[in-house]
Amino acid sequence: MTFSVAELPLPGRLRPQVPMTDDELLRFCAANDGLRVERDVNGELLVMTPAGGRTGKKNTDVIIDLGIWNRQNDRGIVFESNTGFTLPDGSMLSPDAAWVERSRWEALSDLDQERFVPLCPDFVIELRSPSDNLAELKEKMERWIANGAQLAWLIDPIEEAVSVYRPGESSEVYNHPTSVLGSGVMAGFELVMTRIWD
Repeated sequence: MTFSVAELPLPGRLRPQVPMTDDELLRFCAANDGLRVERDVNGELLVMTPAGGRTGKKNTDVIIDLGIWNRQNDRGIVFESNTGFTLPDGSMLSPDAAWVERSRWEALSDLDQERFVPLCPDFVIELRSPSDNLAELKEKMERWIANGAQLAWLIDPIEEAVSVYRPGESSEVYNHPTSVLGSGVMAGFELVMTRIWD
């Protein structure tokens, strides 16, 4: 099996004849280290370039705020955008930011903590970049919820909007919010949007 995508226009989709196992996908990601890779439920790979400077800065601001909040309450583990999660439906997705309740993380074996994490985060944030298709991002948010996320935020700096997803509810859209407040597992977390909208 070839593990290089040098000829693929990016972002792009790649459908292996036989879906990759998690081990094969790990090797594929290692062979294409400068790229971001996700696997959908049908085994198709989405191969993306790294984030540009503005998106990277915004994502860093999100991670810093989430990390500070988590350090203050120490209830969970924060993950950044290079972390892959193997979901119950068989897909492997990498959110821009994620949070997992501590006992769920600690219940995993050392091996499972070293690989793509075999669970769905409790909370995810996706940050729209200029190259992202908004309809596809909305579908991705629904997949996070369908696979077990308790709360998911889609932050759209282009429209200055935040869509909030919860199980069993329609998504809520907040236009031009100055901050967004967590609920449920994320009660007490507030993301101030000023740096994100800049």
